[in-house]
Amino acid sequence: MSATAIETELELELKPEPGPKPENFPLQIPHRKPTHHAAPPAAEFPMTPTPTASLGPKPASYWPLLLAATAMLMITMGIRQSQGLLIKPIGHSTGLGIAEISFALAIGQFVWGAVQPVFGALADQRGPGRVLVFGGVLLIAGMALTPLVSSQWGLIVTLGLLGAAGAGAGSFSILIGATAQRLPAEKRSMAAGVINAGGSMGQFVFAPLVQAVIAAAGWMAAMWTLAAAAIATLPLAWPLRRRAEPATQAASTPAAAPGIGLREQLRIALRDRSYWMLHVGFFTCGFHIAFLVTHLPGEIALCGLSDNVSAMALALIGLFNVAGSLAAGWLGQRYRMKHLLALMYASRAAMIAIYLISPPTPLTFYLFAAGLGVTWLATVPPTAGLVGKLFGPRYLGTLFGLTLLSHQIGGFFGAWLGGVAMAKFGDYTWMWYADIALALIAALANLPIREARPVRVGGLAAA
Repeated sequence: MSATAIETELELELKPEPGPKPENFPLQIPHRKPTHHAAPPAAEFPMTPTPTASLGPKPASYWPLLLAATAMLMITMGIRQSQGLLIKPIGHSTGLGIAEISFALAIGQFVWGAVQPVFGALADQRGPGRVLVFGGVLLIAGMALTPLVSSQWGLIVTLGLLGAAGAGAGSFSILIGATAQRLPAEKRSMAAGVINAGGSMGQFVFAPLVQAVIAAAGWMAAMWTLAAAAIATLPLAWPLRRRAEPATQAASTPAAAPGIGLREQLRIALRDRSYWMLHVGFFTCGFHIAFLVTHLPGEIALCGLSDNVSAMALALIGLFNVAGSLAAGWLGQRYRMKHLLALMYASRAAMIAIYLISPPTPLTFYLFAAGLGVTWLATVPPTAGLVGKLFGPRYLGTLFGLTLLSHQIGGFFGAWLGGVAMAKFGDYTWMWYADIALALIAALANLPIREARPVRVGGLAAA
């Protein structure tokens, strides 16, 4: 080989590869493969976080999420759970009967549940912020427009569609799902209890407020007061606006693989008998709550007692459920949630039976309300917790939203049939009997649900 050919070959070997050269890089060192005994450079193999590394937000950042979700549920549930106080004044003002008004509220019960899996899926895939703001606007419109209508169809549009859909967008499935995705598994049950307690506190605050405004300025002023309160939901959506990163949504069961799509997750859930047993229990829960929140004021009026007793009874339900919800979240970290649910449903049947043989006095209703309040919405944390245990937090907003749809189908029948029973029989006796029977069915339905024992870690049980 000639000297010229050798020089040409060396120039080709040493010629750098084409492409952009990094600025201010003083020296390029040709890549060499390490020998079998040489340790690879640390920079070539970045360390992978260990399973114990925290992938979610720091503990201090949990509180803005929890407080915003709790405050929002306080407003949306407080507005919904105080509407039973409006039945009599709306009837006097519009001339509508109790069955007609009850049907509009029953439509609202169904719509509130029907929108939650839809809004939950949107929140799971796009983030909850826009869903919450959109719901707040609907809620404001529904409350503000109700005094302007006087027909059953008008009430169906304002209370049954606009207001109910808006409250549903800012309710359990979206709020609990948005926080659960950003919390470690051992904190989810307690967080659900805290959020749920906000809804109960809303009932405690709003029921006497609504009754006071009705007495002072009429039911129309009460509706506009509720619309003004709903405006506060708009800024509360800000801390909850973002969807959790996939890394924070680690699966807890084989049915909740991180890469699984929504359609496949729904297929798995709908083939799971335990999931359907949760639906059965929650259906009866919705029947019970909607019947009472809509018609307990009417039951109290039948006993010749004042509207103030009705407002105080609804407020006591909310107050005692604050303690019940927090206790349910705490107990759900330590005991099987299905057993907690069975006990709650059975206790409802017992309390209604005791009420039916008690004298119709204000004290009876106050004690009855306090007893009911302990389990009122305390079923939500263990039900949401079981959905999370079975399928993980990734699509909790959607899957728990579907159980809430079953809850509100029961709620539709509880609110509507209560009005039908009152119009046909003149009292609610048959509704009380139906409530007892359904509560016992719900207690039995929860026992065969598939749930592992809580594992105790560091003295606490992991959810």
